[in-house]
Amino acid sequence: MRFQQLRELLGYVATCRHEMSQLYGRLLSDADSSRVKMMLEYFKQHQEAVAEQLEDYIDEAPKKVLDTWYKDITFEDFIKRCHELTLTANMSEEDILEAHLDLDNRLIDLLQKTAEHSSSSEISGALNDLVRVEKIQQQRLVHSSIRMDDL
Repeated sequence: MRFQQLRELLGYVATCRHEMSQLYGRLLSDADSSRVKMMLEYFKQHQEAVAEQLEDYIDEAPKKVLDTWYKDITFEDFIKRCHELTLTANMSEEDILEAHLDLDNRLIDLLQKTAEHSSSSEISGALNDLVRVEKIQQQRLVHSSIRMDDL
């Protein structure tokens, strides 16, 4: 997929977060373990919250930032990846976390790549702040997942 404006790219990342939520919902119905189901439900809700935060950011960000044009920002068909990802019914918490981190890191890398190709320090800074927030949220999610093991 090729992006031309920052608004388009951020909208796509929000859509990808919704797709991840739907993926976790689909995996939830396939899972055997109650612990895995609890983890998938948590991940599902988390992705919806992250998508909404990103959509709020898009609504509140300055127009000149969102209207920034880019050349050569391309990304895989992430939605197709989410649709094709399958795990067996006996999936483990580690399987879920590994799949999530793979998907999450792909989106974070896209934002980082875009920040590196930004023409102004203001836009680069805004994207780097977004990356920082995404990484903090990822760390919290991983820590929460690990704490679920203690239950």
